[in-house]
Amino acid sequence: MQLSRKSLLILLVLPLLYAVGAPTPAAAQEAAEGAISGADTSWMLISTALVLLMTPGLAFFYGGLVNSRNALNTMMMSFVALGVSMVLWAVVAYSLAFGSGNAFVGDFSMALLRGVDAEPNGTIPHMLFMAFQGTFAIITAALISGALIGRMRFLPYVAFIAIWGLVVYAPVAHWVWSEGGWLFELGALDFAGGTVVHVNAGVAALVAALVLGSRREYARTALLPHNVPFVLLGAGLLWFGWFGFNGGSALAANGSAALAFVNTLVAPAAALVVWALLDHFRTGNVTAVGVATAIVVGLVAITPASGFISPGYALILGAIAAVPSYAVLQWRTRTRLDDSLDVFAAHGIGGMTGAILTGVFASAAVNGAADGLFFGNPGQVGIQAVAILAVAAYCGVMTFIILKVIGLFSPLRPSEREEAVGMDILNHGEEAYASSFGAVLLLDEERNGGPGAESSPGTTAAGSTAPAHSTDRA
Repeated sequence: MQLSRKSLLILLVLPLLYAVGAPTPAAAQEAAEGAISGADTSWMLISTALVLLMTPGLAFFYGGLVNSRNALNTMMMSFVALGVSMVLWAVVAYSLAFGSGNAFVGDFSMALLRGVDAEPNGTIPHMLFMAFQGTFAIITAALISGALIGRMRFLPYVAFIAIWGLVVYAPVAHWVWSEGGWLFELGALDFAGGTVVHVNAGVAALVAALVLGSRREYARTALLPHNVPFVLLGAGLLWFGWFGFNGGSALAANGSAALAFVNTLVAPAAALVVWALLDHFRTGNVTAVGVATAIVVGLVAITPASGFISPGYALILGAIAAVPSYAVLQWRTRTRLDDSLDVFAAHGIGGMTGAILTGVFASAAVNGAADGLFFGNPGQVGIQAVAILAVAAYCGVMTFIILKVIGLFSPLRPSEREEAVGMDILNHGEEAYASSFGAVLLLDEERNGGPGAESSPGTTAAGSTAPAHSTDRA
């Protein structure tokens, strides 16, 4: 039987139409996996890298603020968190933070990243969500180090941030960000870490500074920044990375991310202007360190509110937040509290201010989450206050216990002689800067804390024999 031309045409076209309309293997796989969005995944990959960059940025910010003999150690306190905190996050802390568990802590269902692979978490791969949250755990631990510079041994510090990340950061993240967490269910608003990151780190820094006590030269010798350009560089890197910190917390490339991005631009700008005016009227100068600090305070304060308030209110929030942090910083300098780089004033007070103002300025019309005081819901301010008090109390008590327990096994502080030499040589056997005056003369026994220093041959920081005339700058 002969087929008509029309029938032949249909037979030829139908397979072609099927081939065009049929899903490709990749598309079929995506359909099977769920609604993973390429745009959202791309934005979250970028955001994760941006937040990771914040920790080296913090290292430069902190490192520039200290004297040269402690600069390397101060920066290393941030860099070591990149390894320690991320490894522990992958091994168990992620599961404790985001596992189902109960209202206070997760479980071990995702320990060693079991089941954390390419399946969707919202519109992005689960493993990417884990990585993004891991960068938050890293920088939160690193933030605490600003209160410890110049007077804590490195290995006890590493032990501290490791244990703290497991027993403080992970449970607090579960409370606030995990469905079923008690503060999450209470309705506490924290878009990107005002309580989880900044109140947590600020209170830990305050308690650690009290436990360690003041540097032996505190109030006798001014702690002058040895490299102000480093401070400005660090502040710039932090601001750059913070767009991923806040914008990425939308977990998608959407309007919420754009809102958080814009608020992260305008709030620190407002804080900078107000801080500069306060500096000018108090001292007659606008300092570079002050401007860098103001940027950080503005970034901290907008963090919990960044996805919940309009840009106009973000300007107001940033301007208001500069005042309490500035006041606490000035007060701290008149006390014996050696929070060396004012972590509590910038992050603790800044985070608390931002969290409370989130309860004031939040609008359901902006994000759909909840209204605040200005939009007819004064109870949100109370919820925010409960979250602050709960995180501060838990963090403060646990930080104290962790440090005291570590102190039972290893001295937290170096000797007076070792502190005078500086943490760079003591903890790392190297210096931040080479000197034309020669290497520091340091005996092997002095580096190792043993006796017999007078009879031992001199060594340089690198461990090689040094001539007797090498300069001892300690």
